[in-house]
Amino acid sequence: MEIREGAAAAAVGDNVLDYSRLSLDTFSVDSVSDERKKDTKQLYLNYNRLASLPSSVSLFCNLEFLDISNNGLSAICEGITRLPRLRQLIAKNNRLDEFSLPKEFGSLQLEVLNFSGNRFEEIPLQCMKLVRLQSLSLGGNRLKSIPSEIENLTSLELLYLGGNFITAIPPEVANLPYLSYLVLCDNRIQSVPPQLTRLYSLRSLSLHNNLLTYLPREILSLVHLQELSLRGNPLVVRFVKEMTYDPPSLLELAARTAKSRNVPYSPCDLPSNLLGYLDLASKCPNPKCAGVYFDSCVRQIKFVDFCGKYRLPLMHYLCSPECTSPCSSNPQSDAESEDESSVPAYRLQRVLLG
Repeated sequence: MEIREGAAAAAVGDNVLDYSRLSLDTFSVDSVSDERKKDTKQLYLNYNRLASLPSSVSLFCNLEFLDISNNGLSAICEGITRLPRLRQLIAKNNRLDEFSLPKEFGSLQLEVLNFSGNRFEEIPLQCMKLVRLQSLSLGGNRLKSIPSEIENLTSLELLYLGGNFITAIPPEVANLPYLSYLVLCDNRIQSVPPQLTRLYSLRSLSLHNNLLTYLPREILSLVHLQELSLRGNPLVVRFVKEMTYDPPSLLELAARTAKSRNVPYSPCDLPSNLLGYLDLASKCPNPKCAGVYFDSCVRQIKFVDFCGKYRLPLMHYLCSPECTSPCSSNPQSDAESEDESSVPAYRLQRVLLG
């Protein structure tokens, strides 16, 4: 079916053109008057049978919102890059993949982008140039990884990547200062990087139906986190006292000594690579220990009581096997540990485990 002169569009308003659910095979802008093209700010073409979008869509020069969801689109036309006012692009449930976007797609001033339900195996690098983007959705695709360039999207508030094949969360995600909602459910993620503690704005973290066996203890530092979804993960149900430990290198032993004994040094004393290494020191969490560690540490699982109801296994790092853990190896006594008592109930309003 092809649209006829103005007859197919619903009269929603002066600034809105609605051609949704009309079984359209093609869309011709010739059917729209020049004045209407200029006035249109929202264009709905969702739920049709469109296999392509004509580049002449650029004639809607003041378009701010475009919905092309639920069609058969395998490519986004080059003309879309000539829509300087476009802020929201909804293109769910099509046949798009990482080769479907025009080269200059990253020049758009988009704030909302929804590519859920398509065939992306990678997040296109063009999307990593959308510096004004506040909401990015790529759920239900075939993604295997998250590119480190995700850190370029510094305005991002919502990142939805559920229902993919992602195996790891890159630490660069932690460089998104305004991220409030992170959805990574229904993937194949095995661990959560401790760097996520830098997501100071995070309010909701969805990790259900993954392969997690523990969480980093740093998650306690997410002061605004209100919802944590963990159901469907093989979280450990018994206390693991001690895990593997690789002895520290001579470099690390020297660096530990310099840090723990407060040996003074300056850029004039050491080469830049050693100065950078010394800056990577992590303080041992044992309050009775003044030590630090770099690459070598003892990993333990510590159970923490959230909201007096759920006990979560958190990864706990110590500087050496000789260091006495600040928590008892008895899982029944963990509820009285310092970390647990410092997590008030209001901090996590919802912890979903089942």
